[in-house]
Amino acid sequence: MNLGLEGRVALVGGASRGLGRAVAEELAAEGASVALCAREPESLRAAAAALDALALPADLAVEGEGRRVVDACAEHFGRLDIVVANAGGPPAGGFETFGPEDWRRATALVLQSTIELASAAVPHMRRGGYGRILCVTSITQRRPVDNLLLSNALRPAVAGFAHSLAREVATDGITVNAILPGYTRTERMVELGVGAETEAEIPMGRLGEPREFAAAAAFLVSERASYVTGAALPVDGGWLRGMI
Repeated sequence: MNLGLEGRVALVGGASRGLGRAVAEELAAEGASVALCAREPESLRAAAAALDALALPADLAVEGEGRRVVDACAEHFGRLDIVVANAGGPPAGGFETFGPEDWRRATALVLQSTIELASAAVPHMRRGGYGRILCVTSITQRRPVDNLLLSNALRPAVAGFAHSLAREVATDGITVNAILPGYTRTERMVELGVGAETEAEIPMGRLGEPREFAAAAAFLVSERASYVTGAALPVDGGWLRGMI
Protein backbone atom coordinates (compact mmCIF):
# COMPACT_ATOMS: atom_id res chain seq x y z
CA MET A 1 0.00 0.00 0.00
CA ASN A 2 1.34 3.43 -0.96
CA LEU A 3 0.66 5.65 2.06
CA GLY A 4 1.24 8.86 0.13
CA LEU A 5 3.95 10.10 2.48
CA GLU A 6 6.54 10.80 -0.19
CA GLY A 7 7.57 14.44 0.11
CA ARG A 8 5.65 15.08 3.31
CA VAL A 9 7.37 16.71 6.29
CA ALA A 10 6.97 15.16 9.74
CA LEU A 11 8.03 16.23 13.22
CA VAL A 12 8.27 13.35 15.71
CA GLY A 13 8.64 13.93 19.44
CA GLY A 14 10.52 11.61 21.77
CA ALA A 15 12.31 10.24 18.73
CA SER A 16 15.75 9.35 20.07
CA ARG A 17 14.56 5.91 21.24
CA GLY A 18 11.59 3.64 21.74
CA LEU A 19 8.28 4.23 20.03
CA GLY A 20 9.17 7.70 18.80
CA ARG A 21 12.25 6.45 17.01
CA ALA A 22 10.32 3.54 15.50
CA VAL A 23 7.72 5.95 14.10
CA ALA A 24 10.43 8.22 12.71
CA GLU A 25 12.08 5.25 11.01
CA GLU A 26 8.78 4.15 9.48
CA LEU A 27 7.95 7.61 8.14
CA ALA A 28 11.43 8.03 6.69
CA ALA A 29 11.14 4.62 5.02
CA GLU A 30 7.88 5.79 3.44
CA GLY A 31 9.65 8.78 1.91
CA ALA A 32 8.80 11.56 4.37
CA SER A 33 11.32 14.18 5.42
CA VAL A 34 11.61 13.85 9.18
CA ALA A 35 12.64 16.08 12.06
CA LEU A 36 13.37 14.38 15.37
CA CYS A 37 12.88 15.98 18.77
CA ALA A 38 14.11 14.67 22.13
CA ARG A 39 15.76 15.84 25.34
CA GLU A 40 19.05 13.95 25.06
CA PRO A 41 21.19 15.69 22.40
CA GLU A 42 23.73 12.92 21.85
CA SER A 43 21.30 10.06 21.31
CA LEU A 44 19.06 12.36 19.28
CA ARG A 45 21.85 13.33 16.92
CA ALA A 46 22.82 9.67 16.50
CA ALA A 47 19.24 8.77 15.60
CA ALA A 48 18.95 11.70 13.22
CA ALA A 49 22.22 10.80 11.49
CA ALA A 50 21.02 7.22 10.97
CA LEU A 51 17.86 8.49 9.26
CA ASP A 52 19.35 11.53 7.49
CA ALA A 53 16.89 13.56 9.54
CA LEU A 54 16.87 16.96 11.22
CA ALA A 55 17.75 16.90 14.95
CA LEU A 56 15.93 19.39 17.18
CA PRO A 57 16.98 18.93 20.83
CA ALA A 58 14.29 20.16 23.22
CA ASP A 59 12.52 19.38 26.46
CA LEU A 60 8.87 19.55 25.44
CA ALA A 61 7.83 19.89 29.08
CA VAL A 62 9.35 23.39 29.07
CA GLU A 63 6.93 26.08 27.96
CA GLY A 64 7.81 27.50 24.55
CA GLU A 65 9.95 24.57 23.41
CA GLY A 66 7.15 22.92 21.46
CA ARG A 67 6.48 26.06 19.46
CA ARG A 68 10.19 26.56 18.87
CA VAL A 69 10.73 23.11 17.37
CA VAL A 70 7.58 23.30 15.23
CA ASP A 71 8.66 26.64 13.77
CA ALA A 72 12.24 25.43 13.29
CA CYS A 73 11.02 22.36 11.42
CA ALA A 74 8.70 24.39 9.18
CA GLU A 75 11.42 26.93 8.46
CA HIS A 76 14.00 24.25 7.61
CA PHE A 77 11.76 22.29 5.22
CA GLY A 78 9.49 25.10 4.07
CA ARG A 79 6.37 23.31 5.31
CA LEU A 80 4.99 21.04 8.01
CA ASP A 81 2.47 18.28 7.32
CA ILE A 82 2.65 15.86 10.23
CA VAL A 83 3.21 16.16 13.97
CA VAL A 84 3.55 13.11 16.18
CA ALA A 85 3.05 14.44 19.71
CA ASN A 86 5.06 12.02 21.82
CA ALA A 87 6.87 13.15 24.95
CA GLY A 88 7.29 9.93 26.89
CA GLY A 89 5.58 8.77 30.04
CA PRO A 90 5.57 10.24 33.56
CA PRO A 91 7.07 8.33 36.50
CA ALA A 92 5.32 5.38 38.07
CA GLY A 93 3.82 5.75 41.53
CA GLY A 94 0.64 6.08 43.56
CA PHE A 95 -1.24 8.86 45.32
CA GLU A 96 1.20 9.33 48.20
CA THR A 97 4.24 9.24 45.90
CA PHE A 98 3.73 12.61 44.26
CA GLY A 99 3.68 16.21 45.40
CA PRO A 100 2.55 19.39 43.63
CA GLU A 101 5.77 19.72 41.61
CA ASP A 102 5.46 16.15 40.33
CA TRP A 103 1.94 16.88 39.12
CA ARG A 104 3.04 20.12 37.49
CA ARG A 105 5.89 18.43 35.67
CA ALA A 106 3.74 15.51 34.53
CA THR A 107 1.01 17.84 33.29
CA ALA A 108 3.56 19.85 31.34
CA LEU A 109 5.10 16.70 29.86
CA VAL A 110 1.95 14.79 28.94
CA LEU A 111 -0.78 17.37 28.33
CA GLN A 112 0.70 20.83 27.86
CA SER A 113 3.37 19.64 25.43
CA THR A 114 0.69 18.15 23.17
CA ILE A 115 -1.40 21.31 23.30
CA GLU A 116 1.60 23.48 22.48
CA LEU A 117 2.78 21.32 19.57
CA ALA A 118 -0.72 21.30 18.08
CA SER A 119 -1.26 25.01 18.63
CA ALA A 120 1.99 25.81 16.85
CA ALA A 121 1.45 23.31 14.03
CA VAL A 122 -2.14 24.08 13.01
CA PRO A 123 -1.37 27.46 11.36
CA HIS A 124 1.38 25.85 9.23
CA MET A 125 -0.97 23.02 8.26
CA ARG A 126 -3.81 25.36 7.40
CA ARG A 127 -1.56 27.23 5.00
CA GLY A 128 -0.72 23.96 3.28
CA GLY A 129 -4.31 22.70 3.30
CA TYR A 130 -3.17 19.39 4.78
CA GLY A 131 -2.26 18.19 8.23
CA ARG A 132 -1.99 15.16 10.46
CA ILE A 133 -1.66 15.43 14.23
CA LEU A 134 -1.16 12.16 16.07
CA CYS A 135 -1.18 12.13 19.86
CA VAL A 136 0.67 9.20 21.41
CA THR A 137 -1.17 8.40 24.63
CA SER A 138 -1.43 5.00 26.35
CA ILE A 139 -3.80 2.16 27.17
CA THR A 140 -4.21 4.00 30.49
CA GLN A 141 -6.36 6.42 28.51
CA ARG A 142 -9.13 3.79 28.68
CA ARG A 143 -8.20 1.52 31.58
CA PRO A 144 -6.19 2.63 34.62
CA VAL A 145 -3.08 0.63 35.41
CA ASP A 146 -2.01 0.14 39.03
CA ASN A 147 0.86 2.37 40.19
CA LEU A 148 0.60 4.66 37.14
CA LEU A 149 -1.51 7.38 38.73
CA LEU A 150 -0.03 10.28 36.76
CA SER A 151 -0.57 8.56 33.44
CA ASN A 152 -4.05 7.36 34.44
CA ALA A 153 -5.09 10.92 35.25
CA LEU A 154 -3.50 12.78 32.34
CA ARG A 155 -3.83 10.51 29.29
CA PRO A 156 -7.64 10.90 29.18
CA ALA A 157 -7.15 14.67 29.18
CA VAL A 158 -4.99 14.38 26.06
CA ALA A 159 -7.69 12.24 24.45
CA GLY A 160 -10.33 14.86 25.21
CA PHE A 161 -8.16 17.57 23.72
CA ALA A 162 -7.44 15.53 20.58
CA HIS A 163 -11.07 14.65 19.96
CA SER A 164 -12.21 18.24 20.48
CA LEU A 165 -9.50 19.67 18.23
CA ALA A 166 -10.33 17.11 15.53
CA ARG A 167 -13.83 18.56 15.23
CA GLU A 168 -12.57 22.13 15.04
CA VAL A 169 -9.98 21.65 12.27
CA ALA A 170 -11.67 18.95 10.18
CA THR A 171 -12.71 21.37 7.43
CA ASP A 172 -9.10 22.60 7.14
CA GLY A 173 -7.94 19.24 5.84
CA ILE A 174 -6.34 18.42 9.20
CA THR A 175 -6.97 15.18 11.05
CA VAL A 176 -6.28 14.67 14.74
CA ASN A 177 -6.12 11.18 16.20
CA ALA A 178 -4.79 9.39 19.27
CA ILE A 179 -2.88 6.13 19.27
CA LEU A 180 -2.73 4.03 22.43
CA PRO A 181 0.35 1.84 22.77
CA GLY A 182 0.03 -1.17 24.99
CA TYR A 183 2.87 -3.15 26.51
CA THR A 184 5.61 -2.84 23.89
CA ARG A 185 9.23 -3.95 24.02
CA THR A 186 10.88 -0.60 24.80
CA GLU A 187 13.20 0.88 27.41
CA ARG A 188 10.11 2.22 29.18
CA MET A 189 8.82 -1.31 29.78
CA VAL A 190 12.18 -2.26 31.29
CA GLU A 191 11.97 0.77 33.60
CA LEU A 192 8.47 -0.30 34.71
CA GLY A 193 9.62 -3.86 35.37
CA VAL A 194 7.21 -5.48 32.93
CA GLY A 195 7.70 -9.25 32.75
CA ALA A 196 6.08 -12.62 32.13
CA GLU A 197 3.09 -11.92 34.39
CA THR A 198 2.08 -8.94 32.26
CA GLU A 199 2.64 -10.86 29.03
CA ALA A 200 0.25 -13.52 30.29
CA GLU A 201 -2.53 -10.88 30.50
CA ILE A 202 -2.16 -10.02 26.81
CA PRO A 203 -4.36 -12.17 24.56
CA MET A 204 -1.55 -12.43 22.00
CA GLY A 205 0.75 -13.71 24.77
CA ARG A 206 3.65 -11.37 24.06
CA LEU A 207 4.80 -7.78 24.14
CA GLY A 208 4.35 -5.71 21.01
CA GLU A 209 7.30 -4.67 18.90
CA PRO A 210 7.98 -0.97 18.22
CA ARG A 211 7.77 -1.56 14.45
CA GLU A 212 4.20 -2.87 14.87
CA PHE A 213 3.20 0.30 16.66
CA ALA A 214 5.01 2.42 14.07
CA ALA A 215 3.14 0.80 11.19
CA ALA A 216 -0.22 1.77 12.72
CA ALA A 217 1.03 5.29 13.42
CA ALA A 218 2.23 5.71 9.83
CA PHE A 219 -1.19 4.77 8.52
CA LEU A 220 -2.95 7.31 10.74
CA VAL A 221 -0.74 10.17 9.49
CA SER A 222 -0.98 9.10 5.85
CA GLU A 223 -3.14 10.23 2.95
CA ARG A 224 -4.88 6.84 3.13
CA ALA A 225 -6.36 7.82 6.52
CA SER A 226 -7.91 11.02 5.17
CA TYR A 227 -11.38 10.19 6.57
CA VAL A 228 -10.16 9.09 10.00
CA THR A 229 -10.24 11.83 12.63
CA GLY A 230 -11.15 12.01 16.30
CA ALA A 231 -10.26 8.33 16.61
CA ALA A 232 -8.31 6.55 19.34
CA LEU A 233 -6.60 3.39 18.11
CA PRO A 234 -5.22 0.85 20.61
CA VAL A 235 -2.13 -1.09 19.53
CA ASP A 236 -2.10 -3.47 22.46
CA GLY A 237 -2.41 -7.10 21.37
CA GLY A 238 -6.00 -7.18 22.67
CA TRP A 239 -5.16 -6.15 26.25
CA LEU A 240 -7.97 -3.60 26.55
CA ARG A 241 -11.41 -4.98 27.35
CA GLY A 242 -14.68 -3.38 26.36
CA MET A 243 -16.47 -2.46 23.16
CA ILE A 244 -15.12 1.11 22.89
